[in-house]
Formats: sequence, C-alpha cells, structure tokens
Amino acid sequence: MALSSSSFLSTPPLPSSKSTISFASSVSPSPIPSLRRVVFRPHRRATAVRSKIREIFMPALSSTMTEGKIVSWLKTEGEKLAKGQSVVVVESDKADMDVETFYDGYLAAIVVGEGETAPVGAAIGLRAKPRRNPPPPLLPSPPPPPPAALSPAPAIAQPVAAVSDGPRKTVATPYAKKLAKQHKVDIGSVAGTGPFGRITAADVEAAAGIAPSVSQPPPPAPTATVKATSTSSSSPPLLPDASVVPFTAMQSAVSKNMIESLSVPTFRVGYPVNTDALDALYEKVKPKGVTMTALLAKAAGMALAQHPVVNASCKDGKSFSYNSNINVAVAVAINGGLITPVLQDADKLDLYLLSQKWKELVGKARSKQLQPHEYNSGTFTLSNLGMFGVDRFDAILPPGQGAIMAVGASKPTVVADKDGFFSVKNKMLVNVTADHRIVYGADLAAFLQTFAKIVENPDSLTL
Repeated sequence: MALSSSSFLSTPPLPSSKSTISFASSVSPSPIPSLRRVVFRPHRRATAVRSKIREIFMPALSSTMTEGKIVSWLKTEGEKLAKGQSVVVVESDKADMDVETFYDGYLAAIVVGEGETAPVGAAIGLRAKPRRNPPPPLLPSPPPPPPAALSPAPAIAQPVAAVSDGPRKTVATPYAKKLAKQHKVDIGSVAGTGPFGRITAADVEAAAGIAPSVSQPPPPAPTATVKATSTSSSSPPLLPDASVVPFTAMQSAVSKNMIESLSVPTFRVGYPVNTDALDALYEKVKPKGVTMTALLAKAAGMALAQHPVVNASCKDGKSFSYNSNINVAVAVAINGGLITPVLQDADKLDLYLLSQKWKELVGKARSKQLQPHEYNSGTFTLSNLGMFGVDRFDAILPPGQGAIMAVGASKPTVVADKDGFFSVKNKMLVNVTADHRIVYGADLAAFLQTFAKIVENPDSLTL
C-alpha cells in the first residue's frame, strides 16, 4: 500500500440529494437509499436517524489521468469516516496514492471494488452523513382499504378488415417475374408463399414443374466476408504459448503520451562532448553522494538558462510560452513502466542539494509514492542510457516540452588536435530531439555548444 496521501476526495451532492437513508444503529449498505422509520414499541418514543447520501468520486491525481484503478479500500462498508482519514488507495497513471476524505460520516457503500477501474469523476462509493432529527408523532396506522371487487372488463370489439372480392394486385419478386416470363407461367395463378403472400422464385419454379435452384448468396455477403477476413488477418495470430497481458495504468499513460508525440514535428541533432574533466570531477564528488545524473542535470539546467527557447513549451500549436522555471525531468525505469521525476530549479540548486533531492525522488518513484507535481512539472527531459553502455540513441519528445536530451556512454576515442597530433580522450555523444515549431537548428546547435563548454570545464557546476 502506498504511503503518500492526497486530499482529492470530493463529494459534491447527487442530483437526488434529497433522498435520505434511516437506520437504528448502523448505516444501511444498500446502494439505493430509502426513507424508513424504525419503531421498537408502539407506546415508546422511537429514535430515527436520518442520513444524507453523497457520492465519492474518482479523483484526478494528475493532469494526464483519465481513469484510476482501485488498489484497496482502507474502510469497509458501514465503517465511520473522519475528516482527513485515508479511505481508498488509487493507482493513477504514475503512482499509488492514498485518497483522503474532507468530511465526517460513514462509508455507506462501495461501488467500484478492488482491482476495478473507473473514469475520473465517476462514483466509486457512497458516503452517508447521519443527523439526528426529532421523530414525528406516532399515529396508529389506518387499516388498509378492502380490495375492490374485480369486475370483468367489457370486451372490446376488434375491427375486422373487410375482404374485397375484386381483383387483387400480384406481388412478386423481380426474379420471380423473370422466371415466370422465361417458363411462360401465368404469375397471376401462382400462390405466393413469401411474406404477405409475396410470390418468390421457388413458387414460380414449383408451378412450372422445375426443381428449385440453389439460392445464391446476395452480392454484399462476399464483400462483407472479405472485409471480415482481411480485418482478422491484419493482426497476426498469437503463438501457441503466448498470453495477452493488459496494460497497467502507467503503461497506458506512456502509450497515450507516445502516440500523442507523433503529432509533433521534431528534428534531432547530435553533438560529441569531451568528458575527461567531468569524469575527474565526478571521482572527487562521488564520495559526497553526488551522482552523474545530478551533474548532467545541473549542466543542462545552466545551459538552458542561456538558451530559454529550448526550455519553452508549445501545447496548442498556435503559440508557445517561455517557462519561468527550469525543471529538468529525468527518465527512470521502474518495475512495469517509465516515470520522469522532476528536479525543479535545476539551474539554481546547489550540486549537493540537487543530488540529495534526486536520491529522494528516485526512492519515491520506485515505491510509487511521487506526488503529481514531482513528475508532471518538467520543462526539459534528460534520458541517460550511458550507464548501460549504450553509446548513442534517440529519445521521443514528451508532449508539452520543447526538447529532450539523450546521453550515451563516455568511451575512449582517438582524436586529432589542431596541430595534427593524435590523442585518446573520453567522449560521449549527446542527441537532442526538439519541437521544430519553436526550436530551430541554430538554436539547438548553440545550446549544445554551451552544454559542451560547461561539461568540458565543469568548475562552475560546484559553485
């Protein structure tokens, strides 16, 4: 169960909020409230407890969340609720979060059970708020009226259609008329067996003494069959030992974002960066808890401060905005998906504080305890596969951001200086994918040059 909490449990009144539920000592778990009065003895004062029913809605735990999955209910039906208590654990597209209630009352009913999903805003439970009302005066119940004698209803005369003895119109199918003409059969003398006496081809063949022909399928049928066959054949059949596994909420969110990214016109620029000085700095600060990810995020943040257009965002395709904060999101692989914890104000934070913040975010990400603002507020994304030995790769641009940087591994490379002398230096290849609607080639090249200068002269990272 997740340890984080979020007060997103809202309970606006139902359209039928005037309905009440009454109970003597506990809340009725019936999902449809009714009004009752429990009277124990006819001559004693009866105590009636009346309750207002409110719906518990599926909260929106992030800006990209469209549905949530109930991980577990922390309260059972009929259990008392107190303001600020966690009621249910919901799995959003990025994390598991405890959802609290703003009101006192009782959990009257659970509408969506554990393991089930519901769209944002849908009712997942019912909350009862009891209130004690003075009971109305007890009056003897009047005896029920005697049942009225049932009298047979008068028969209603049904109109009878008059049958005309005049000539009747012959109704036949076009094919039946064609057969009658070919075999010289008087179609007026043929008795139809089709609907409403319609003469069919079989009736004409029977009148002509011909064996009935095999009915041909209508022309649209083969077309429909072909379409169905082509549709079914478009997806390859499953292998004998294969199994279908539905997406988790996080995988569904990643899939949705990746498809949305396909609508953004992007371009990619690669740049080699010398990492000898950065590697030396890393060996010095590593014992103090500084990670390579923090060093790269700090360098990227400082470069973005000099090139704000790379930190800009275009969300509607008609305008773009310069973000006032530089929030570097870093991709992290976790069990069952991918998430991007955000290092907010990466250009301003001290390197050691940035490293400490990063360790906290990674721990919360892997335990699915990140708060929404800790993973959906990024303005620039950094993806580092160099730790796995990957020398180069391209990253997919997240929706709503201007650029994403893919960092490869630092490897020894033979290089020649301006005098023609060869030497071996550690270099890493950095590829940046950018939104071409707001970032152009010259902008991205200038940003990469600034980033390379910071990495190759990293003394400013520790200031």
